[in-house]
Amino acid sequence: MDGGKPNGLSGSARIVGGLVLACLVLAAHVGCTSAPPPDETGWLERLLEERELKDQFFREAPDSPIPVERRGALLPIHYYAPDQAYRVPAALEVSLDEEIFDMPFSTGEVFPMQRVGILKFALNGQPMQLSALAEAPVRSIETLSIMFKDNTNDSDTYGGGRYIELPRTATGHYELDFNRAFNPNCYYDESWECPVPPRENWLTVPIPAGERLAPGFGSPHSAPPSTERDTAATPPSQP
Repeated sequence: MDGGKPNGLSGSARIVGGLVLACLVLAAHVGCTSAPPPDETGWLERLLEERELKDQFFREAPDSPIPVERRGALLPIHYYAPDQAYRVPAALEVSLDEEIFDMPFSTGEVFPMQRVGILKFALNGQPMQLSALAEAPVRSIETLSIMFKDNTNDSDTYGGGRYIELPRTATGHYELDFNRAFNPNCYYDESWECPVPPRENWLTVPIPAGERLAPGFGSPHSAPPSTERDTAATPPSQP
């Protein structure tokens, strides 16, 4: 459920827990050109249970990212209806250039990041890709973190983009489920520091899946800092 870190921390503690990605050497050896379709067994039941548990955590946990005075407006979390069309197989193509670039955060600060791989998939028959990024230098852990923007931002979803976290696989094959796309913590409390999705992860289509804005709680809290300086490295070639 990590979606940022409280403002005022220093060094790597500022980086969202899921951002430090594995180098995924094994994935480089398997072509990563295709992935098996997702397993549908129990998918909906697990998704709804996860949402219920997240509401409970945000409402009751001492370290909830939602200030007490905002919980009435923001809980329960608002979602699009579950949709299997936004749950697709994806394959990770490991980046070999290890390019490092400056990435802006929601508070206006900039931190060095590194692209460690490109997740390739098709959505509604259209080939797409999203970069997996890590705090530079890359450290090896077990989670891929994907930050993206899409055409629902500002109008129906958080203007600063949303995140998806994927457990690392040895094969490079993933289930990319946009129904699990979640708001960063800075949506709930502006004092948190959250990475702004780089331009290469700005999808040009709407993704009506996952978390939405709460009614009446959007625009004042959804505007990210200016991203004009966010060149976010050169976007990878489109498939």
